[in-house]
Amino acid sequence: MEPSRKNGPAFRDAEHRVASARSFLAGAADYDSARPSYPRDITSLYTIKGRVLDIGAGTGIFSAVLAAAGHRVVACDPSPDMLRTLRANHPTIPAWCATAESTALRDASVDNLAAAQTWHWVDAARASAEADRVVRPSGEMLLCWNTLDVRHPWVLRLSRIMHSGDVQREGFYPDVRPPWRLRDEMRLTWIQPATPEDLFRLMATRSYWLRASDPTREKMTANLRWYLYERLGFTPGQLLPLPYRTDAFVYAR
Repeated sequence: MEPSRKNGPAFRDAEHRVASARSFLAGAADYDSARPSYPRDITSLYTIKGRVLDIGAGTGIFSAVLAAAGHRVVACDPSPDMLRTLRANHPTIPAWCATAESTALRDASVDNLAAAQTWHWVDAARASAEADRVVRPSGEMLLCWNTLDVRHPWVLRLSRIMHSGDVQREGFYPDVRPPWRLRDEMRLTWIQPATPEDLFRLMATRSYWLRASDPTREKMTANLRWYLYERLGFTPGQLLPLPYRTDAFVYAR
């Protein structure tokens, strides 16, 4: 079993990409409890602090990291369910329903832009143009992803069973359009403590699961149960060192 050699997910067309992204219109509570945060070090890629727009902010996981690093965060997401959780978790962060391609902001109204676990769902040309419109001339755009570190064979098989997005090869670069150019990058590996039960919850936050039929979900659950408890011999409640990789990129004009 070989890791992905792709730079990103493969969609049949724009309609398939949009339909896949719409799976996140529900499931915010599970997403917020199961998805990990991001290493704070990646926020050092920005050269200036100020007002930053977190697009596709979801439940505010990366918004909280940005705020802790001293940025004034505003956030948008197309899912009302995600926004309800974001507002409950972070009531001081202004948040509204919008997309990366159409943020509803005025021209040059933010100092920086951020997109965590988001950019592969957007129309790269339109989102790059919208970022150029709303970010001030001296501002930057930070894109980042958390990915299961599939260099570990057991994690690679886990990712395939969970359909957890082993679609970005180590060393990938996202599709970003002019006038944006890559200024710097950071690639980190780290460990997230997790129990087997956490992995079932994590699987339930993936777009494949959210779009799947009940029989498909039952099959995925049975496969994961067999792999964790029979093949690997883990026990319920056992704390596991789950390896992650974070890839972060900052763009300027």
